[in-house]
Amino acid sequence: MSDERMPSRIASVFFTVRANGAWRPTTQAPEHSDPATATRHHLRQAIARVLSRHSVLHLEAAQDAANTALLQSLRPTAGLEVTGTVALRVSAADRDLAQEHAQRQQAFDLEREEELRRLAHLQSVLADPDLRRVWWIDRYPDRHSELVTLRTALEDMPRPYEITAHDSGGAISRFTEQFLTTLHTPQQREVFLEALIKSLQTLGHQELTTMATHWQTSPNEGGSAPE
Repeated sequence: MSDERMPSRIASVFFTVRANGAWRPTTQAPEHSDPATATRHHLRQAIARVLSRHSVLHLEAAQDAANTALLQSLRPTAGLEVTGTVALRVSAADRDLAQEHAQRQQAFDLEREEELRRLAHLQSVLADPDLRRVWWIDRYPDRHSELVTLRTALEDMPRPYEITAHDSGGAISRFTEQFLTTLHTPQQREVFLEALIKSLQTLGHQELTTMATHWQTSPNEGGSAPE
């Protein structure tokens, strides 16, 4: 195979492929009447399958992946074992198309992220009765009478973090903050610190365990949570 064009992850952008293949019969007699043709066909399929998952902008990664797949002994038909190697290159036109596509995708992602931030901010305003009232008066100063209707329509609107619970890092941080504010008594603080120390010891975090032990043995007036 010499200088064949195969599509990349973007179907309209192509790699230029040069491949060398070899075949050998196994213990059984090859069933295919033309093993060379079977070898070429199988190599094309194997290479195309790998390249369809890669960008031409990451040429070395695509070539390594294709060669790794071809290093394994492939058996396209009974009695025939196939191996091969591949070398890739990319034309300037294909590279330019890929770069243009990447730039468009980046711009789209940025616009989408900005829109999500804007909507999350608006949701946080509408979910807060006080902010919602100020927002409405500022935006529609001559429509105060509609505030009651707006309040009824939005009374069940959750705050943004309540529908983005998949953001585990943020959710854990909010949970920790709320949890710590509930530690009002020395007894609650002691129970929490004992559980925390055992967990840190199990996880092997010696430095954090030492800090938690220090909190446990240090006086804390009023039973407030450690900061």
